Amino acid sequence: MTLAVVRSLDWPRQLHSAAELDDFEQELVDQYALAVVGSGVGDSSIASDRAVVFGFARFIGRHLWTASADDADRFFVHQRKTLRLTRTTVQHKALALARFYDFVLARYQGDIHAITGHVVVQPIDEFNRPAKADYGAPRRIPPCDEEVEEFFTAWRDWLPTARKYLPAARDYLAASLWRRAGLRIGETLMLDVRDWRPDLGELGKLHVRFGKGSQGRGPKVRLVPAINSVDALIEWWLTDVRHQFGDDYESPDAPLLPSERRDLDTGRCLRVGNDALRSGLAAAVASWLPKWNGRLTPHVLRHYCASSLYTRGMDLKAIQDLLGHEWLSTTTRYIHVHSDHVEKAWAQANERVAARLAEPGR
Repeated sequence: MTLAVVRSLDWPRQLHSAAELDDFEQELVDQYALAVVGSGVGDSSIASDRAVVFGFARFIGRHLWTASADDADRFFVHQRKTLRLTRTTVQHKALALARFYDFVLARYQGDIHAITGHVVVQPIDEFNRPAKADYGAPRRIPPCDEEVEEFFTAWRDWLPTARKYLPAARDYLAASLWRRAGLRIGETLMLDVRDWRPDLGELGKLHVRFGKGSQGRGPKVRLVPAINSVDALIEWWLTDVRHQFGDDYESPDAPLLPSERRDLDTGRCLRVGNDALRSGLAAAVASWLPKWNGRLTPHVLRHYCASSLYTRGMDLKAIQDLLGHEWLSTTTRYIHVHSDHVEKAWAQANERVAARLAEPGR
C-alpha cells in the first residue's frame, strides 16, 4: 500500500473554502495512517481502517470532526439492518472508528477546535459498540467456589511430594495468579522479577508490562494490586522457591517464572513457555478435578476470578481495572453467578426485613 504524501498540519487558524476543509480532513486521516505504520500495523489493516473512516464520513455527510454518538448509532443500524453485514464485520468497523477518534482526540483536538470551532468527541462508546460475535460458542462458565478451593488445596498439598518440585511449584503459582488476580497466561509468563513491586500500595503490585492491547496498538501496561492473597503467594515464591532455579534470581531482569532450561550463552534460566504452563494446569486438573478435564483452562480461571470477586462484593469498574479490559461491557461477560444467586439474594433480603421488624419500637 502506498501512503499519500503527508504534509504538516500547521494550517492557518481559519479555513474558509470547502476544498480547504476537505484537504484538512484528508490530512487527519493520513496522519493517523502514518502513526499506525510506525507502530507496526500491517498495510492491509491500515487500508481497511481508512476505508471504514471514509465510509463513515460519507454516511454522515459531514466532516469527521462533527460526528457524534448519534451518528455512530445510525451508522451501525444501517450496517446491520440495511446492508445486513455480519456482527463481526460491524464490530471491526466500530473498533476501527474508535481507534481513529482516539488518535484525533489525543493529538489534534485543540487544533481542530481552533481551526473549525468544533469540539471533537469519541462517537464510539460502550453503548453503541457492537458486542463480540461468538456464533453461539459455549460460555466459559467456571467451576463453583467449593470445587476451585478443593482443587487448589489438593494441588498445594501434593507439591512437597512432587517428583519435580520446582516446575510443579511454578505451575501452581501461575494458576494461582490466574485464579486470584485474573492475569492472562501471556501476561504471566512475561513477568520479570522486577515486576513485583512490594513498595506500591498496601499489598504490593504486579507491573504487567505485556497486557493485551487493542488491535495493532502493542502491549497495554497496568499495575495489578496483590489482592486476594497474591502478596503471600509472591512472597512464598521469591523466598522459598525462585532461587532454586538458579543464581539469576538476583537479577531484576530475570523471568519471574523460569523454565528448567538454560540459555547456552549466559547460563541463565530461560522464560517458561505457554505450553508448559498449560500442561501443568491440565495435569493437575486430571488428578484433582477430573470432571473438569479439558475444560478448566487458564482463561476459565480468569473468568472464575472475575466472578468470585463480583460475588464477594467488588464493583464492576474495579474488576475491569484489575483484568485490564478497555470496555466495561467486556467485563460483564466475565461475570458468571450460579443458578441459586436469586434465591440467596431473596433469602438475605427477607432476613434483613425480619431483623428490622424485630427491632424495638417497630
